[in-house]
Amino acid sequence: MRRFILVLILVALAALSFGQYKPKQGETVLRLNVEGKGMVDILLYTKQAPKTTSHIIALAERGFYNNQKFHKVVKDPRPFLVQFGDPGSKTKAMDDRTLGTGGSGTRVAFEESGFANVEGAVGLATQQNDRDSGDSQFYILLSNSRFLNGTSTVFGQVVYGMDSVKKVALGDKVTSVTIVRG
Repeated sequence: MRRFILVLILVALAALSFGQYKPKQGETVLRLNVEGKGMVDILLYTKQAPKTTSHIIALAERGFYNNQKFHKVVKDPRPFLVQFGDPGSKTKAMDDRTLGTGGSGTRVAFEESGFANVEGAVGLATQQNDRDSGDSQFYILLSNSRFLNGTSTVFGQVVYGMDSVKKVALGDKVTSVTIVRG
């Protein structure tokens, strides 16, 4: 009996250590499976950035993001961001100058979500000086970067797997992106 209880406790602890974020009722999570790094769960601000999150959710549900690579990683001179969402990253070399210019072809206007650009914040990448130019690319911040406030829509926050995000290197592949609803 003692052995059975011990095994049960060990199984429960193992399950907890491998668990991702479990969204509460009404919450929506964007789940990225980063090859060789682990899972990343992003809580989406569906009420505060409805147009942006609807667009990102639709892209994820149709498989747009699957097998894309992180095409921008800025960690020097200090950790800043990783960026993802250019479909050209599936086939182009990571030093191709056109990476970072591709998208789904649908522009999404800026939405003031009320959330700041802090570590783990997820924002819609835009062209410089045009906050209404967002599409499919988004960044995940590796450190607080409040100077970005008001320049792009912050539409989510990493709630699980920030350790995996910090390990991302240029060219790392995201094998799948799924939507999990609470």
